[in-house]
Amino acid sequence: MDTDVVAKQFVEYYYTTFDNNRAGLASLYQDTSMLTFEGAKTQGVAAIVNKLTGLPFQQCHHAVSTIDCQPSGPAGGILVFVSGNLQLAGEQHALKFSQMFHLMPQHPGNPGSFFVLNDIFRLNYA
Repeated sequence: MDTDVVAKQFVEYYYTTFDNNRAGLASLYQDTSMLTFEGAKTQGVAAIVNKLTGLPFQQCHHAVSTIDCQPSGPAGGILVFVSGNLQLAGEQHALKFSQMFHLMPQHPGNPGSFFVLNDIFRLNYA
């Protein structure tokens, strides 16, 4: 398994889905998953999707600048760190963001399918 390829494919899918159909991100999380969004912790699929779909903007576009990843532990996990710009509809200036994902295999022994165990998002203010 090439972690760089998995990370790149995951990031492309995640942000395309986020920008076009946030509710579609539900399949990436499980009940053990945790999201920390700007310091607020949320756990479980329903709560995470509720948080993401309830954000105070409807349209946005993520432009990814960097993707860094590392293998994580004997279970086959992958840490993915992303930085980039977030453009909100109607706003003149993009916001800088950083996001970290801890991806874990959906089924032990099957490294081809992952879910998000941990997701941490922060806007970066200069």
